[in-house]
Amino acid sequence: MTPILAASFLLLILTLCYVSLCAASPFGNCRKCRGWGFKMTTDRKGRAKRGKDCRRCHATGKRIRIGRHLYNVATCIHHEGTDRPTTEAESRSWL
Repeated sequence: MTPILAASFLLLILTLCYVSLCAASPFGNCRKCRGWGFKMTTDRKGRAKRGKDCRRCHATGKRIRIGRHLYNVATCIHHEGTDRPTTEAESRSWL
């Protein structure tokens, strides 16, 4: 097996794994707050306490994955660009 073929096969496998991950779990943990929804701070004694709500995830702790976001954009563009099939009831608008 040539190195180029092996590299392309590995890239194909990684892409399929990421697509299946985006389909199975479209949301991941927020990278800023690590899924907590807020920033952990410490008081003057060094004890941990809850900080402000995370502005990136709006205190949910979740974010949409990049692959899922691209899929959502593509389906939205497709739906906007294609005609909706009309039913018989919609074509008889005078009734």
